[in-house]
Amino acid sequence: MVRAIKESPMHDIRWIKENQAAFDRAMERRGAEMRSASLVALDEERAATVKAMNDAQAEQKQVSKKIGMAKGKGDEAAAQAALEEVGALKARVKELEERERELAAQLREELLPIPNIMDDDVPEGADEADNKELKSWGTPREIEAARDHVDLGESLRMMDFEAAAKISGSRFVVLKKDLAKLERALATFMLNLHTEEFGYEEVLPPVLTNPESLVGTGQLPKFGEDLFEASDWLLRSAHVAEQTVLKALTAAIKQKDLLTFQAIVDNSNITEDDTKVVDEIYERVTQGGKFTEEDAGKLLEYEFDSEKAFANIFMSEVQFAKSRAKAVSKYREIAPEKWTERTNHFYLTPTAEVTLTNLVRESILSEEELPKRMTAWTQCFRAEAGSAGRDTRGMIRMHQFSKVELVSITTPEKSDEEHERMTGCAEEVLKRLDLPYRTMLLCTGDTGFGAARTYDIEVHLPGQGQYREISSCSNTRAFQARRMNARFRREGEKKPQFVHTLNGSGLAVGRTMVAVLENYQQPDGSIAVPDVLKPLMGKDVIERG
Repeated sequence: MVRAIKESPMHDIRWIKENQAAFDRAMERRGAEMRSASLVALDEERAATVKAMNDAQAEQKQVSKKIGMAKGKGDEAAAQAALEEVGALKARVKELEERERELAAQLREELLPIPNIMDDDVPEGADEADNKELKSWGTPREIEAARDHVDLGESLRMMDFEAAAKISGSRFVVLKKDLAKLERALATFMLNLHTEEFGYEEVLPPVLTNPESLVGTGQLPKFGEDLFEASDWLLRSAHVAEQTVLKALTAAIKQKDLLTFQAIVDNSNITEDDTKVVDEIYERVTQGGKFTEEDAGKLLEYEFDSEKAFANIFMSEVQFAKSRAKAVSKYREIAPEKWTERTNHFYLTPTAEVTLTNLVRESILSEEELPKRMTAWTQCFRAEAGSAGRDTRGMIRMHQFSKVELVSITTPEKSDEEHERMTGCAEEVLKRLDLPYRTMLLCTGDTGFGAARTYDIEVHLPGQGQYREISSCSNTRAFQARRMNARFRREGEKKPQFVHTLNGSGLAVGRTMVAVLENYQQPDGSIAVPDVLKPLMGKDVIERG
């Protein structure tokens, strides 16, 4: 295994510059674009800009000295010429500073969507069919006419997808009575095991996260479509305000209402060119032309953020309109492409990996604090944008589910050992529940964006007659740490190093419930309670309620 590659992620441009062929080979294994040449060229342009800026600053200092010397000699013409030259150099420095900032931001934007470099021994493959089985435990149960968890849960009258759809939509579930208690018992069992026997620190983190946290762990900017946004009242008001004015403008055009139309346009902060486009649309419609979808699309691009527009059009709602107008103004000041600068903007966390790992963001730990092991039981929210049509029946792939997460922060030389340990902790949950499983090493085509190496643990489900993923344990090495600027300092050393971060499910609680239902089903439709859960459940069997 090439250790140098392990230290390059997200992504050290100096390492890329010195190892272009290795970087491109690593990206080729990912099926990603090989682009070291363009990245290096961009960085070289940035470096050249910095040099030019430093040279201009040095020259500015030298010319500044000439001003005093010329004035000392009474040479006002020379002093004035030097003063003008200093002014020109100041402007040049400012221009170069701005250009350097632009190039640095562009380089960061180019690097952020690039996936982690996988370990050399990750097997080649296109998808999950090419994953490598490392080991298995337990013997799959032979159950005559095995039913799946949906049939079992609904026949118990404790699993209700129809009610959930009424409340929230598809891919949600309402659990009742003993199944609600079973979910809580499973989570409690997992947390107790990880904290009392495996030394993980229990954490109760927020479920709302800011964009910067998601950038740190790699969900943004690449996987924004898989997240649920939860903008606060300010942004919601801004959106409502903008849409309200847009609807009023569209209605005015359609109804040929010149006074309302002029009030909106005259009191809105749209550019002169935009006004010409809007005027053209209005003139054409008033002369008998049709208001088209293309016209509506053009209007959607404009920003109607003036308080006066609201006040003039909706006099009865002046104060309300003003507050919304301020919200629009604030919203429109924020560039949407600058993820980390979007204020008052949240996402529902897709996994506690995000919140737990970000606890060490922008910090320098001592080596004595490592390894740092944390666990949390949280609700998780995923749009599942890339899984259309998959697992639409049941609890396997939900928009909302609970999970006990494991996160480790450690030193580079200990991360392989920590990865094996974490995977073992997750496997132990299944052993204690007496659920047959197998552990897979994911191939190149199935390894996630931020992972250098991933083990999937798959539990056997008799109702489906197959193994299904119940835990994914990944070593991201320094990939997330670079994005988060999470470091540690060794004793006696001044320069800190990036930590290595690892994450894994210990386990997905809903899928564990699925496995319990299908593996412990009885001929009469009841569910035997696993021995380790009996004290928490207070019963031996779950029967129809």
